[in-house]
Amino acid sequence: MSIWLLAVPAQAKDYFVKNADEYNAVAAKLVAGDVIILANGRWHDFEIKISGKGARAKPITLKAEDPGKVFLTGQSNLRLGGEYILVTGLIFRDGYSPTGEVIAFRASKDDLARNSRVTEVVIDGFSKPDRYESDYWVSMYGKNNRFDHNHLTGKTNKGVTLAVRLDSKGSQENGHRIDHVYFGPRPVLGSNGGETLRIGTSKYSMFDSRTTVENNYFDRCDGEVEIISSKAGRNIFRGNTFFESSGTLTLRHGDGNLVENNVFFGNGKDHTGGIRVINRDQTIRNNYMEGLRGNGFASALTVMNGVPDSPVNRYVQVDNAIIENNSVVDSTRITFAAGADAERSAAPVNSRFQHNLLGGTGPDVFVKIQDDISGIAFADNRMIGGKIDQPVAGISEGEVALVRAENGLLYPDGSSIGVSRDLTPVTRDQVGVSWYPKPSTGERFGTGRGIAVQPGEDSLTEAFAASSDGDRLVLSTGDYLVNKILPLDKAISIEGPKDAVAKISFARPSLIEIRQGGSVRLSNLVIDGELAPDSVGNAVIRTTIYPIQSNFLIELDGVTVANLDVNKSFHVIALGKSSFADRVSIKNSNFANISGSVLQAASETDDYGQYNVEYVDVSGSNFKDIGGAVFNIYRGGRDESTFGPHFSLTGSTFMNVGRGGNSVTGSSMVLHGVQHSDISNNVFLETAPIKIVHTVGRPQTRISGNVSKNMPAPIIEELNYQGAHRAILAGNQFEGAAKP
Repeated sequence: MSIWLLAVPAQAKDYFVKNADEYNAVAAKLVAGDVIILANGRWHDFEIKISGKGARAKPITLKAEDPGKVFLTGQSNLRLGGEYILVTGLIFRDGYSPTGEVIAFRASKDDLARNSRVTEVVIDGFSKPDRYESDYWVSMYGKNNRFDHNHLTGKTNKGVTLAVRLDSKGSQENGHRIDHVYFGPRPVLGSNGGETLRIGTSKYSMFDSRTTVENNYFDRCDGEVEIISSKAGRNIFRGNTFFESSGTLTLRHGDGNLVENNVFFGNGKDHTGGIRVINRDQTIRNNYMEGLRGNGFASALTVMNGVPDSPVNRYVQVDNAIIENNSVVDSTRITFAAGADAERSAAPVNSRFQHNLLGGTGPDVFVKIQDDISGIAFADNRMIGGKIDQPVAGISEGEVALVRAENGLLYPDGSSIGVSRDLTPVTRDQVGVSWYPKPSTGERFGTGRGIAVQPGEDSLTEAFAASSDGDRLVLSTGDYLVNKILPLDKAISIEGPKDAVAKISFARPSLIEIRQGGSVRLSNLVIDGELAPDSVGNAVIRTTIYPIQSNFLIELDGVTVANLDVNKSFHVIALGKSSFADRVSIKNSNFANISGSVLQAASETDDYGQYNVEYVDVSGSNFKDIGGAVFNIYRGGRDESTFGPHFSLTGSTFMNVGRGGNSVTGSSMVLHGVQHSDISNNVFLETAPIKIVHTVGRPQTRISGNVSKNMPAPIIEELNYQGAHRAILAGNQFEGAAKP
């Protein structure tokens, strides 16, 4: 009798647990069919580990009491091993993982998950405090696991959002499925390591993964140049939608991948790209690209040059690629033999490019050919707009009317070339979870109340403390004295009157300190530094000394800043380490009698490819008696995984700039490693030279239409390029120099 009892399977049970101790007691004795129900509420510093042997029809289940009402906060994570494990209904928010993963499909190095599923789980902003401390939000190990209908948004620190790991035999040829996931906005990282999804690594790129990535939605995923980085073989990328995401789906390593039925909507956003092809036996078919503005490695379609006998971490020659029945419309560039140089000298071979619809936009070349393309057989391709580097047999040119079909895509009237008529893009509503909101696409500023502020001592301080995210502080005419640094952890606008003067003086080393969540817009104000103390590191706007997870905006419009001269390096804006501005915008503003810089964005000097600001836009402004470099922007290293920084300066005047006795650079501005620079139609008087240092990639620098008096010609250096500098100088009038 006792022997018979031992052979009877344990009866499956439901366990309702209210704390970590109750959970751990239950988790040690799970059998097939058991269900653990986590009570609604906040589970703080809760590291979940679940493993066991479930069955296909009777998985071991971990779920929320009510979907979306169980919050994992503080230092929490989830590890699942064993087989046939199901996890659902959880939210990770208001914290970060104490380990290198938020969700790991392994309970330990030797206990990998198999045939398991994580579904309807949210990870929202669960990032480590230091943006350059790396982790993965999701790591898939083991075999035949599914990650579906989940919501991942707001990763701000270094490391892949979702990684498929191939670092053991038990995780190779894995058969994983990643589907119907909402990959929400991932802001620009300003460094390598910002991929949204990666399969494999260079070290394991010779192995096949056999992972399927289908019917997911990538919403404004801007972390770095590779949105998806496929670094293994035999993967399928099918039916995904990419919305306003800067970068590309990149077949970086590994052979025999299939990319089909994906849709890319750029909507004219900078650096939005499509598919980048590298390696052998790749098939790219029936994909749709519209409104993409990327070029080079981020083109709508990019076929790379390879490295002869390439090591695993470089570029394997494109061989036997099939690229067919794709549509590219209203896009800036497609590139063949991209990256051709002395190292990447192996042009594509044995490949076909056929039945594709090609439509370019803009004045520049649309079809760019950077090396020999005789190894690509072109047939029955139609180019309906844009310029081509050279005639190519198999690409015919001619205008064709495009008609938008019910599926939202454009098709050539009367022709079947390009993508199929039955291609249906997956939408935001079809992915993720139904019970958790997806982030809006709205403005950061001006979404809240308008708060009137009267002149006086600390009246602005009190109004600032009482304000909420999106509020506008509207100042009346008069003088304002601020005796405390304003701690900015929200998006706030401070506005003065357009036809009178609201003057702000401050008695601390800074007026505003940007912290987590902070962004600021200043308009129609006078800011005077005459009452500031003589302190090292003075700045009107500075970032906190602690790392800032969130990217921020700084906007100045119609602002006058003067008398920042109590010490030798008093700056207007100073961005510190581990801080990153999406944009600094300065227009119609005046700056005078400043000992330091107007923008110091040169704190990331470790030469790892990190930097402090993505876009700097300056227009219609005046700079007089500025001791240091007005703009000091630094991006070092040779990494090619980012798009920025970008710098634009137009219609502005400089007088006696960069010539102070304490100037470190001896320049009116220093743009080191800036990838896109446009300096046009400005006036420079009695001013130190512009200094530009090209460091990596193909930097685009244009200096045109400027007029100067008593100013040397620009200093342009190339650190990693042999030959004459690559900057374009056109139509300038530099005193004492011939007109370029």
